This record gives sequence, C-alpha cells and structure tokens, in this order.
Amino acid sequence: MAQVLSVILGGGKGTRLFPLTQTRSKPAVPFGGKYRIIDIPISNCINADLKQIYILTQFNSASLHIHLAHTYIFDHFSNGFVEILAAEQTLEHTSWFEGTADAVRKNLNHFKNSNPDYYIILSGDQLYRMDLQDMLKKHQESNAEISIACTAVSREDASDFGILKATKTNQITEFLEKPGPKRDITDFKAPEEMKMDRKKGDLYLASMGIYIFNAKTLEECLDNEWTDFGKEIIPESIAKLRVNAYPFEGYWEDIGTIRSFYEANLNLANIKPEFDIYDEAKPIYTKMYNLPPSKMNFSSMNQSLAAEGCIVTNASITSSIVGVRTIIESGASLNGVVCMGADFYESDVQKLANNDARIPNVGIGKGAIVKSAIIDKNARIGEGCRIGIDNILRNDGAYENYHIVDGIIVVPKNATLFPGTVI
Repeated sequence: MAQVLSVILGGGKGTRLFPLTQTRSKPAVPFGGKYRIIDIPISNCINADLKQIYILTQFNSASLHIHLAHTYIFDHFSNGFVEILAAEQTLEHTSWFEGTADAVRKNLNHFKNSNPDYYIILSGDQLYRMDLQDMLKKHQESNAEISIACTAVSREDASDFGILKATKTNQITEFLEKPGPKRDITDFKAPEEMKMDRKKGDLYLASMGIYIFNAKTLEECLDNEWTDFGKEIIPESIAKLRVNAYPFEGYWEDIGTIRSFYEANLNLANIKPEFDIYDEAKPIYTKMYNLPPSKMNFSSMNQSLAAEGCIVTNASITSSIVGVRTIIESGASLNGVVCMGADFYESDVQKLANNDARIPNVGIGKGAIVKSAIIDKNARIGEGCRIGIDNILRNDGAYENYHIVDGIIVVPKNATLFPGTVI
C-alpha cells in the first residue's frame, strides 16, 4: 500500500476574517456551533483512512494547538497521528514561513522520515467533503506527477480564482491567476467531456488549493526559492510536468471572508443544507466536550442549530447557530445570528461579582434582540440590547466593542455590550 502524508497548511494572518482572527488563526475559528474550521480537512483525511497528518502553523497558533492536542489522539496500534509543525528557526532557515511552498519546503526533513510515496497538500480553512482516496486513485491511474482538485465556477466567479485550462483527458496545460472581469478567457472553458452541472452556462476550472504530489516530484519542485504553490510552483510545473485536474462536483466554499463565513454557517441550519453535517458515513470530527444536553425552557426554535450545553429560556431563535454553553435569557430574540458560545460556565459567585461590577453575564441577556450578527465566544450581551434590528446598510469599520465587516455586525471574543446598547 502506498505511503501517503497529508500536509495541512495552517494559514496566514487571516485578515479578511478579522476580528474573528484577532486572537486565533483562521483554521481555529469556531464553526457550526461546535467545530473549528481545521476539523474539516482533518476529517476528510480520517474518512479517507489517511491518518498521518501534519499541520503547519505559524500565526496566532496557540488556540489551534490546544484544540488539536485535545482532539486528535490515535491509539498506539493505528500508526496514525496529527502532528503540529510550528514555524521554527534552524541553522538552515532563520526566517518564518514566507508562503505555502516555503512552509512545506522548510519541513521536508521532517516528512522524509516517513518515506512517503505521495503528499496530499490541503488548506486548513475551506469547507467541503471530498473522497481523497478517489482523488489519489485517479492520480495514480493517470500517471500524473501532480494532481490539482478543481471546482467549476461561472465567468463572474472566475475573476477571483486561479483558473486552469485542461484537455478532455484532464491534463492541465495552462494556469491563469485571478484573471479579473475584463480579460478574455474563453479558451479556458472546461472541456465538454468533463461531467459537470452546466445549468449555469459556461464553466471554468478553479483551483481549490488541494494538491497531490509524487514524493520525488514535490522535492524537485521545491528545490528553489519560490514561496507559493498557486502563484509559482504550479504554473512552472505545468510547463514541464504532467499535471492533471481532478474535477470536484460537491459543495466547496472558501470561507475566507466574514460574509462567506456567516452565510456558510447559517446554511448549515437550512432544511436541506449544502454541506450536510448529518452524514454518519463521513462525520466531521471535533473535540469531545462531555457537556450536558441543551435545555430549552418555554422557547421557540426555527431552522436553527444548538450545540451541547446550552440553556435557552423563554426565547425566540430563528435561522441561527447557537454554540456550545450559550446562555440565552428570558425574552431574548435571535434572527440570523451566528453565536459561537462560551469556553466556560459562570458560577453563582461570578455572577454576583458581575452584578456588583455592573457588567452583564456571559451570554445573551434578558430581552436582547439580535439580528444579522456574529457573536464570538465569551461575549456579554447586556439586557435590552438592540443589535441590527433596523436593517439599514452600515459602513464597515471598527467601533467601540464591535466591528462591522461586509455589512455584518461582529461582536469580538470576550467583548461586552452594556445593557441598552443599540447598534
């Protein structure tokens, strides 16, 4: 059996997801009420029985390291591992990771100890469910040296992706980085022979940033000073090597902006979500919280998800995500809210101290009304707050105790909105 190493890139600063990335890396951002974004690519690997996984991290990585250490523990007989390789200075390399390819290059010595036949390179911040074993099989059958997972996009969406030109046998012959809306890319249309849903008209192949390399090929491709796979390694390789496309027809979302992150979360609560977290054959793994079931007291929930350990009292919740340990007090209303929950429960003594200090408890206070917002972990939303209820277009920016990004109100981790606050 072929030896395969999975390498998951832990991401950079994640500036487009700020302020959610103010104290954590992008893959560590909570998602879907109980998960972290990093759980998605790791689960894809585990479900494909690819259990030798390295995570390359560098920026704001403490939260991610803690989550991984508490979550992915394999038994001694499986030969599986999820190993963190943080950026480090060595006698050979004194700088930090300078790009995706540079991160892999600086860790090749660690990888070579496993004597792999193939490397699967994955992004740590995308939402999808893929059969990686099928991609590996197609890679082997095609005699390709590199395979790139591709998703079909419209001409409008193609402007923001790396676009690939492929033959009817899936061989990639050209690469174009973010062509913009005005450039003529007619000759980059996906071949008719590729089985794709063409209801949207002409389709183009966008790179998903998911690669399979033959081990020797990867080592040769990194024998230079290039720092990025998408901008340098892949375009140069196409001219010299056999590089194949792996067309992927399932749901895939690059949740790299506040708007896409917000919409992808709320979509999970739809009657027929695009990303199904209820597939028992291909579960999404995460930390075992060992929390009690959520408690609903005289409350109404419609098309919403509630994670473990929540206590909701006499509240109305619509089209929302209610994260772990969320406390929602009497008379509160949530509509279109991604509430990430809390890392702890406050004791009675702590609540008395809050009262003396005139600060709200962690959670959603009595009579608070919240619409179209993201509430990060451990936030304190005071009694009678009114957040986003006027449906006006807001200017993006940083304000006292909250941000507006892509028109969405974001209350950062550990923030406090005092009683009666109106946003």
